[in-house]
Amino acid sequence: MNLVRTAMLIALMTALFMGVGYLIGGAGGMMIAFFVAAAMNLFSYWNSDKMVLRMHHAVEVDQRTAPEFYQIVADLAQNAGLPMPKVFVIRNAQPNAFATGRNPENAAVAASTGLLEALTDEEVAAVMAHELAHVQNRDTLIMTITATLAGAISMLGNFAFFFGGNRNNNNPLGFIGVLVAMLVAPFAAMLVQMTISRTREYAADRRGAEICGNPLWLASALRKIAMGAGRIVNEDAERNPATAHMFIINPLNGQRMDSLFSTHPATENRIAALEAMVEEFAPVRPQPSGPGPWGRDGKVSKGPWS
Repeated sequence: MNLVRTAMLIALMTALFMGVGYLIGGAGGMMIAFFVAAAMNLFSYWNSDKMVLRMHHAVEVDQRTAPEFYQIVADLAQNAGLPMPKVFVIRNAQPNAFATGRNPENAAVAASTGLLEALTDEEVAAVMAHELAHVQNRDTLIMTITATLAGAISMLGNFAFFFGGNRNNNNPLGFIGVLVAMLVAPFAAMLVQMTISRTREYAADRRGAEICGNPLWLASALRKIAMGAGRIVNEDAERNPATAHMFIINPLNGQRMDSLFSTHPATENRIAALEAMVEEFAPVRPQPSGPGPWGRDGKVSKGPWS
């Protein structure tokens, strides 16, 4: 099903790309847009994960540079029956995390320094379990391709503003094309929000709780992340709003509504759904009162990035 959704999304964005190209430059503009979109689709499949990680200045870590965090991810990947993903740290004070990669064999998970410093081991494990759930559900391919193509549409809007629709343009719709492209650009992130189903977050929450063993850990983490995201500006995310849907909590300021155009369900609704799962998990693994299984003091080591 995800393969079909991915193909439909790529077709939709390619058609949008070509439509704006036609409005700006006529048939020639449409053909140029088609070839650009085709090249972007191919490039995105192989490189969108690297682009997103680069946008957010993520740094890869390993057993030597971040032993406790790396081991948390390794234990969770084993619990989920997944290959070990690459592990990244984002030097950003806002607590947040995301996963990327075209398939489980080429996946990566990333957590911000703000998240590692603010959350306990159990909460960090729950967040990373949520991200591994996205990997296991193969959500990451469509999420990363969508982020890349939405960014490309924004670039098309900038291109149209500077180079399109001049008075010498033989295409009478050229100026209209510029206006359309300029409107498409700021709403590229909204297009992502409309095409990425928010039910995936609920599914990833549930599967993440199964992977880590306790839904209350994720509920507690979501509360802390939402509070931090509301107070701390993520400048990289603000510059690249088309990637907002990839994070566990929307990193952009002022977008907390559980509406059609929101990248995420309301945090309160997600927490309520997780708390409702407690009875299912209580017989399996009750919430411990002491330090968690991934650390001695309940906190993840700050590591060399602090």
